Amino acid sequence: MYNKLRIACLSVFISILAGNVHAQQESLFKDLSYQYLEKLIAAAKKNYPEVQVKQRQVEIARSTFHQSNFGWLEAFSASYIYSPQSSIDITHPTVFKGYQLVASVSLGSLFERPYTIHNARLAVKVAEAQQKEYFLTLEANIKRAYFAYIAAQADLRNKVTAVTNAETAVKNLKYTFEKGETTFDVYNAALNNLYNQTSFRIQGELNVFNAKTSLEELIGDKLESIK
Repeated sequence: MYNKLRIACLSVFISILAGNVHAQQESLFKDLSYQYLEKLIAAAKKNYPEVQVKQRQVEIARSTFHQSNFGWLEAFSASYIYSPQSSIDITHPTVFKGYQLVASVSLGSLFERPYTIHNARLAVKVAEAQQKEYFLTLEANIKRAYFAYIAAQADLRNKVTAVTNAETAVKNLKYTFEKGETTFDVYNAALNNLYNQTSFRIQGELNVFNAKTSLEELIGDKLESIK
């Protein structure tokens, strides 16, 4: 009877150990695809709203810069006055009669214009740098989210294997328990292990769903649509 008990305990231990060994053999590299990762990044740059905001900011900065180059004309103004041929103005006598064109130059605007253009050019560089910085941040976030997603998938496979092994152990011990060859404590330990492994699997499924949601949030689309 003692030997049979040892064999039963050994069966539970081996089934649990087999699940752990299989878990150690799981690797992220078999699921990792840099080509697919690049597609995710490209989709994010196309779909994510903040990317479009950064692009619009660059376009506005460039438009403002081009507009500032034509601002030289603001320093110059022109108008006309009309002096009738038949009128005589004793207070403000004029030599010329009829229509007269008057041109003026604003020296303040004229001297200010180079600085305005310079600032506009710097604003373009700032907007472009902010866009580049955001792209780098977005790419890093997508990579982290993608790695977390495939890690969650690998972890779930480990947990599914652990549940399968626990179910096998329970099935075997149930048979020997019904024959009186296994104690209730051993059989109950196997049942508890199956319950725990099942709970771990459910948590693993939740982790996969959460990781997938986080990745889809960044790319602005469903993973299934990225081929």
